[in-house]
Amino acid sequence: MNAAPRTTNADPEPASDAGDIGRRIKALRTQRQLSMSELAEKAGVSKSYLSTVESGTGRRPGVAILHKVAVALGVTLADLMGRSVHTSLTTDIPDSLRAFAEDQHLPEADVQMLAGIKFRGEAPRTKEKWRFIYDAIVMSVVTERSGD
Repeated sequence: MNAAPRTTNADPEPASDAGDIGRRIKALRTQRQLSMSELAEKAGVSKSYLSTVESGTGRRPGVAILHKVAVALGVTLADLMGRSVHTSLTTDIPDSLRAFAEDQHLPEADVQMLAGIKFRGEAPRTKEKWRFIYDAIVMSVVTERSGD
């Protein structure tokens, strides 16, 4: 049974620059009572790089880094980017999607979003096909952001 649509805890305005993203990461890190060193370790990035990201003094980090940070914080890419994601909660998660999500440490919001995807009336049946779909969605966000 589907629940009422919900939104993530992301700010209503989209983040458009490195400073916005950095402030959002710092706020989420602080909310979770993580030190910068702890988050850097969990995300697999250096503390100095994370400091640069949080301060907004460098270029906006790429999607690969943002994904690592989002996973480490237990949030979605949308949360880091300041986007609202409207989803309907579903309990019908295909086994192949659950396996993909566990392998990739996807936040539950991303799993719920993917669970609603159907192509020609069917959900993907393998972890590899879920990866393809997820990567395509991530790349569409990157392309939208960069204006390409």
